[in-house]
Parts: sequence; structure tokens; C-alpha cells
Amino acid sequence: MTETFEKAASQKYILKDKFNQIRSFSEYLAKPLEVEDYVIQSMPDVSPTKWHLAHTSWFFETFVLESVKKNYKSPFPVYNYLFNSYYVQVGERWTRNRRGLLSRPTVKDVYQYRRYIDEQMNEFFETADENLLKKMKVVLEIGFNHEQQHQELMLTDLKHVFSINPMYPVYVEKEIKFNTDIAEMKWTEFNEELYTAGYDGEDFFYDNEKPVHKTYLNGFKIANRLVTNKEYIEFIEDGGYQNTPLWLSDGFAAVESENWKAPLYWEKVEGEWFNFTLNGFRKVNPAEPVVHVSFYEAEAFAHWSVARLATEFEWERASQNLENVGNFVEQNNFHPVPLHETNGKLSQMFGDVWEWTRSDYAPYPGYKVPEGAIGEYNGKFMSGQTVLRGGSCATSESHIRNTYRNFFYPNQRWQFMGIRLAKDLI
Repeated sequence: MTETFEKAASQKYILKDKFNQIRSFSEYLAKPLEVEDYVIQSMPDVSPTKWHLAHTSWFFETFVLESVKKNYKSPFPVYNYLFNSYYVQVGERWTRNRRGLLSRPTVKDVYQYRRYIDEQMNEFFETADENLLKKMKVVLEIGFNHEQQHQELMLTDLKHVFSINPMYPVYVEKEIKFNTDIAEMKWTEFNEELYTAGYDGEDFFYDNEKPVHKTYLNGFKIANRLVTNKEYIEFIEDGGYQNTPLWLSDGFAAVESENWKAPLYWEKVEGEWFNFTLNGFRKVNPAEPVVHVSFYEAEAFAHWSVARLATEFEWERASQNLENVGNFVEQNNFHPVPLHETNGKLSQMFGDVWEWTRSDYAPYPGYKVPEGAIGEYNGKFMSGQTVLRGGSCATSESHIRNTYRNFFYPNQRWQFMGIRLAKDLI
């Protein structure tokens, strides 16, 4: 009996500590900002930092506190309208493209709201019995991971906000060594097999990583490192953006309509490429992984390289037995870093950049959308988007795993998105 009680108490404080650590990290990421930085929305895909901080609090209020606290009433009922994102079953929402129009609530108000939700949540952790914690554990874990996703979005959205400012604001001063030494690209081969895909563990996972299922893989080989800026510059200088046969039809239409000539945040100054980073505006480092490219650009580069992108299942198979280490947000680089040596082994599979795959974001065989509003988290987006794998320099190390499926539209570039090549094994 004592052992059972101690186990339950331990679980309670593990959840409580995890909650407080994640909540604190969100505010740590916002610490370098001035109050004016919190409120700008530079494009419809971007949300103001203030909104991210409020929305993640709203999530815990809506899906935890309203469920576990009898007669709970929000002190700010209008926040359910302002800070709901896309949960139609929860109620009406302030539209995404207008989030930057709200001067109120103020940044101060949002932090007060966070304090209130944190107090209520910590009270819940202290008073909840074992059965209630067990009932709420999945929702709590979704809330933790949801906030980590928004931490990443805070950085990528803020980078876009800063990038349109001619003053090129610096988020954090960070010296990253400029290096021209690039590890040779080699290939790791995998024979054909019937592969078991999907998450098959006991820790947290998203519903889109299930069910576990069999998928046939032809023999393939995958590059041991990411594509670098140097290699991408060679593609640009070889007329890659003008070479129509390299591109998918929708991709070349995007090139023409958006006037793409290089990755997002790149600019040519007196004949040299510079790029905007969260560490400032600086010369493009040839040894860094190329970042902020769309799926269309990744696909065209792969075609130019006489290669292709891996499928998401090839990527998952290749990373299956690798340690989950890399350049994550905890390293405080906030940008991909050069790789100096691979020893011929697969490297950079985790962190640095999200890697585009050639797989459409679709449900696995047997997938069923979870019931209730939480079911709107992943399932309803399974149309017209493309899968990315591996995490980035803005991802938390504890957030990623090799079955994790990220997804964006093929024209989007503002996330830390990059390229790894693959080939058929023939």
C-alpha cells in the first residue's frame, strides 16, 4: 500500500515539475524581447508572441481546469474567443490573420493570465487524487507538448517579424564559427524490407504516429548529412530557380508568383550572399545546413542533384537506431550549425532543420480521429500538406522522437526547414 501511494505521489510531482519547467521555458524564450516585439503579426502564418503565451495558457484552462474543477469559471471569458486557435467544437474564434490587430489585452495582462493559470494548475496537481491524475494524464501530456510546439513557433514567428525590420533586430548575440570545411557527403544503404512503422512505445506520442503498421520499403540509400549552403549556392548559380524542368508545376508557379531567387531571409549584398538569423544579419556560412526552403525548393534541388527526397518511412527506418542528439533549442544557437566530421555515419538526423520528405501528410492505415475537441489537433489537417521529420534548432530535445510527424504546406518556408538527399538502391 505504501509503495502504491509513493508511486502515485511521485507521478504527481513528475507531472507538476514538467508543467512548471515547460511554462518557465516559454517565458525564458520571451525574455530578450521588448514589449513592442510581442504584438506584431508580419504575415497570416505568423502569430504575435503575446498570442502564443496566452493561447498555451488558454489550452490548460480549457482542456484541464474546466474539466477537473467543479463550477470553474474563467476570470476572462472573452479569452476563450480571442485565444482559441482552431478548435471549432470549443466555440467561435478570433481569426488567425487578425491576431496582430489586438492591442488589448496587454502584454502585462497576458502575463497576469499566465500567473493565474499556473496557480490554478499547481493547485490541481497538489489536490488531485491518483484516479483523477490517471484520467487527465494524456491531456496533460498533450498540453506539455503543445506548449513546446508553440515555443518553437514563438522563435520562428519572431524571426519573421524581425526580418522585415530594416534595423535587423538581434534576438540573441551568438557567435557561430564561420567555417568552409564541409564533411564529404556519403551514403548509408538499406536493403528492401517489410518495415514496421509508427510509434510502439509507452511514453507520450501524438495520435498521428499510430497505428503501428507494415509498409514495404524498396532498397534505398540516404545521405549521411544535410545539404549545405555551399551546395545550395551552386544550385542557385547554375540557374536552378530558372530551370523549369527541375520543378513541380506548382513549385515553379510559386517561384514566379513569389519571385523566389534564394531561400527565405537570403539577400545578395555587393555580390555576396547574406542571411538574416536570430543572431543578426550576417554572411551566409557555406558549411551550415541550408534552411528556410520550401518543399518545392527541396524537391527541385534533389532533382538537380540527380537524387530525391526520402519518404517519411525511409527516414524513420534510417533513424531507427540512432541516439536522439543534435542541435536543439536547449543549445541556444537558434540556428543550424556546421557539421565538421561524420566518419561516414548518419549525422544531423535530429535537430538543426526539419527535413522535408516526399510523403504526403495522410492517416496511417486504421487511424481514427480521437473523440472531442482534442481530436481536432492533428486529424483534420491530413490534406494537402507534406511530412517533415527530425526536429530543428528551435525544437526541444524532449519533444522529438524518430516517429514524430511534422507537417506543413509545400510552399511554406518560415519554419527551420532543410534538405537531406536520398536515392534508390539499384
